[in-house]
Amino acid sequence: MNRVDRVEIGPCRAADVPLLGRFLPTPGAPARHAERFARQEAGAGTYLLARRDGVPVGNGQVRWDGCAAPEVRTAFGDCPEFNGLDVREDLRGRGIGTALILAAEDLARERGRTALGLGVADDNPRAAALYARLGYVRVLTYTDRWSWTDADGHRHEEADPCTFLVRDLSDLRDLSDLRGSGIGG
Repeated sequence: MNRVDRVEIGPCRAADVPLLGRFLPTPGAPARHAERFARQEAGAGTYLLARRDGVPVGNGQVRWDGCAAPEVRTAFGDCPEFNGLDVREDLRGRGIGTALILAAEDLARERGRTALGLGVADDNPRAAALYARLGYVRVLTYTDRWSWTDADGHRHEEADPCTFLVRDLSDLRDLSDLRGSGIGG
C-alpha cells in the first residue's frame, strides 16, 4: 500500500480552522470546522487533524459524550464516538484515515475508555471495509440526522441510514504493522 510519509496527527488549534476551510472545505456546511473546534474548546470532543507539512490533509472528531443519535445513545450511552472522518480525496488510501482512527483510539484509552464507536453510512462500503479491518463490529442500524446552515442563513435537515460499529479497546491485538507505517507524529 502506498503511504504518505510524515503525516502528523494532533488536536486542532485555533490557527487551523481557517486552513481547514481552505484545504478541506465542507461545501454546504461552511461552519462545520468551527463548530467541531468549539466542541473541543468546550471539552466535549477532540477534533483530530492530520497535517502534512503543516497543511491539514484529514480530520475526524471524537465526541466524548457519545453519538447524538437517540437509538445509539439508548443502546450505548456515552460510549465515545469517532465521527466526521475525512481525508483529502487525492490522498485517500494511503493510511491517513487509519492513522486518525488509531489516534482516536489512543486518546480514548488514555481517558480510561474501553470502547470506541463510529457510524458508517450504508452507501460507504470503502469506509465500512476499513473499519472492519481495524476490528470494528457492526452492532446497530440507525438513521443519522443532522442539520446545517448555508451561507445564506437557510437551515437544512439531512438524514442517512447508517450502521453503528464498536471496537473493544481492551482488545490488545497487535496493530504495530499499522502504527509503524511511517505515519504519525
